[in-house]
Amino acid sequence: MKHEFVEFIPEKISEETIYISLEYNVAKHKCPCGCGDEIVTSLAPNRWSIAYDGETVSFSPSIGNWTHKCKSHYYIRNSKVVWLGNDYSSEEIEKVIQLDNRDLKMKENSKSIIATILSRISDFFRK
Repeated sequence: MKHEFVEFIPEKISEETIYISLEYNVAKHKCPCGCGDEIVTSLAPNRWSIAYDGETVSFSPSIGNWTHKCKSHYYIRNSKVVWLGNDYSSEEIEKVIQLDNRDLKMKENSKSIIATILSRISDFFRK
């Protein structure tokens, strides 16, 4: 897949292109399975992150299009799609969604704990 760094995501997006707006912490591309659905990935902390090596982009973690008809699941590594499948049962998808939500809450809680500790350390040295 090609990539384009943009300020605003265009209304009409091309196949095989990932549009990345660092200003708005979002990326968008058409599902690589060919279904035509537009996939939005939040680049906010605790969601997806991108790595750019000057030529290619990689997304982490994987992208699971669980709410789309195709149910595609893949990584984008070095601007290439690495397929993980699309034949997941409803139970498997629900389990993955639950695990994702748990992981997100854990990340949010750990950031809150770290912020509290740093604040207390800062308060200690101000006294």
